[in-house]
Amino acid sequence: MSENVVRLVKNPPAAAEPDVTPTVLTVVPEPAPAPLVPLWVRSGRAVKTAATHENTRSAARAVARHSLYTFNGGRIVARRTWDGKTGARYERMIRASEAAGNLEAAEEWEDRLQRFRQARHHRRMDLLHSPVEAAKGVGVGVGMSVGALVALGVVMAINNHDVRDVITPLKATVEFIATLIRIVQLVWPTAVVLGPLFALLALWSVGSKQQAAPQWALPANVRNDEGEPITPSIVVKALRDLGVPALRNAIKEMGDAGASMLGPIRIAGCGVEVDVTLPSGVSTNEVQNRRRKLAENLTRHEHEVFITIPTAARTVRLWVADSGALDEPIGPSPLVTDETMTANYKTGKAPWGQDLRGDAAALSLYQRHLLITGLSNQGKTVALRSLALWLALDKSVEFWMGDLKGVGDWRMFDGLAARLIQGPTDEHVIQVTEMVEDAVEEMNRRLQAAPGTVFPLLVVVVDEAQMAFMCPAVGDDKRPYGGSKATSRYFMAVRKIHNQGRAVNVLMWQGTQDPTDQNLPKLVREGAHTRASLALGTESQARMALGDKAVDGGAAPNLLRPGLDQGTLVLASSGIDIPAGQASITVRTHYIDDDAATAIIERAKALRDGVTTLTVIERGEDRDPIADIASVIGTATRVRTKDVLARLAALDAGAYGGWSFIDLKRVLDAVDSGPKKSDGVMVVIRDRVTAALAHRDSEGSASASE
Repeated sequence: MSENVVRLVKNPPAAAEPDVTPTVLTVVPEPAPAPLVPLWVRSGRAVKTAATHENTRSAARAVARHSLYTFNGGRIVARRTWDGKTGARYERMIRASEAAGNLEAAEEWEDRLQRFRQARHHRRMDLLHSPVEAAKGVGVGVGMSVGALVALGVVMAINNHDVRDVITPLKATVEFIATLIRIVQLVWPTAVVLGPLFALLALWSVGSKQQAAPQWALPANVRNDEGEPITPSIVVKALRDLGVPALRNAIKEMGDAGASMLGPIRIAGCGVEVDVTLPSGVSTNEVQNRRRKLAENLTRHEHEVFITIPTAARTVRLWVADSGALDEPIGPSPLVTDETMTANYKTGKAPWGQDLRGDAAALSLYQRHLLITGLSNQGKTVALRSLALWLALDKSVEFWMGDLKGVGDWRMFDGLAARLIQGPTDEHVIQVTEMVEDAVEEMNRRLQAAPGTVFPLLVVVVDEAQMAFMCPAVGDDKRPYGGSKATSRYFMAVRKIHNQGRAVNVLMWQGTQDPTDQNLPKLVREGAHTRASLALGTESQARMALGDKAVDGGAAPNLLRPGLDQGTLVLASSGIDIPAGQASITVRTHYIDDDAATAIIERAKALRDGVTTLTVIERGEDRDPIADIASVIGTATRVRTKDVLARLAALDAGAYGGWSFIDLKRVLDAVDSGPKKSDGVMVVIRDRVTAALAHRDSEGSASASE
């Protein structure tokens, strides 16, 4: 059936459609619901979170710690009891003495064991007779006690006129005993429960005092996560696991598990030190050659363990740093903190740094040639400069310096050093070589002086000396400046100073890097009395730097960490206090930056009358004595004639090296500015010399105008 729709409202007229741009709607479907995580997965995650939570781990450590305290405490008590009742302690010491090769000690311990066994035998024999004697004693004691009680009862009966009082003391005694029995019956059940608990508490106390638990179970304030404390057992275990069969077998045969090998463990600076007497059949170099493994067995890094050979035979000395202690900086230099400090070349010592024990390391520089070497950027220049800074505070010392790096590390000595050459080119090497040759001429001049003449110290410093040895330049006389042959100018000049310079206070200080036979010849390195090395790459370089004796004695600059142990050097010298039996010492030097070095030099300049520094050595020119005298006087008001002569010789040894006081007086008298006496010494007055020089120049100008 069809339906007709009747509309009650007429259709309205169609309205004009507005010109509207249709809007496009983007329908984004809802994301699909995440899949449901199974219950067993969620439960596993919850269990894992709970099990790995810090509170859970702390609780587990606490339970394990206290359980092990009790268990190991029982072991300790049992061991002590067994040692006290038997001769086990003596037998262990006998085996340890035999393994160490100490037969005298073994015989002594055997005598003690025999005396212990005899005393124990007498005690056991006495036990055979003790029951009879104990029974007799008990019988006599009971009889005497009953008799005493009856006698007391008789006295009471007589006093009270009652015969029944005779047994009153006996009745009271019986009642007292019955009371004790009742008390024991009441307390016994509780004692049965508490007794074992108190026994466990006692064992726990013994274990806790000995910290008889693994490191991971100890509390945080005791646990050392970065390195275990050094104890005798740890040292012996480290030696046992070193991989030396003879050492391992000897420790196993020792009844005391190797403890007799160790001397006392002493605190030494930021670490500990212990002497280890090796058993027969084990050489010291077998331990030295396994330094890394020994350090790892001691839970340390290789650079934190040092092995040296003391005077005692078959003994190695171990110094073990506290974990991370060597990475901490040392304090500032006394040169920086003490502005009143001065130096004395002959009797004083330069504050260079600290040794591994934390003691101040001071170096005597008196009549000692010096060589410092190491890899690049390890602190060689700063270490060498620190010594020069201290020595600069002795106003009698004169410096001639050559910096073949040329980056300004020594620029603060301008105005204090008589000569300062800075630069890395061959021309600078030529200048430095000629400076060293002038020092040889000065040395020869001093050697020709009257016996007993004392000369002021002249220190010739050459930094980056490998540049001089490797220089390819050749002079007009066809002699090379570099090299290590008999015709090599720098090499031969250094050798001459090494041979005779210290006798007349002419010293040679050199700093060089990455030593080889080419850039540091054997004769030069062995001519230095003080040899120091920072981090090096190989053992062969260490032998070049310090010598075979120092390296064989434990010196190992090749084991220092480049970049991390900057400023730490190994030193072989008679000028520093080295522990007896050692051939070298490790020093952590103070770092003195450029600003602090400049301040120290300013203090040193204040001690002097003024120094004119030559930066270029000119040769073959006609000298003007009056102008040169005015130049070397500098800004000082007056300078002693002796100092003027020394400065003139430093300015040009060829022209003024042979001058005496008479020559100086003759030249100055010619211009009416001769030396005068001041405070008892002859001096040259600056104003008179400059006035004479100005007068001469004015006369020369007037003559030229005419």
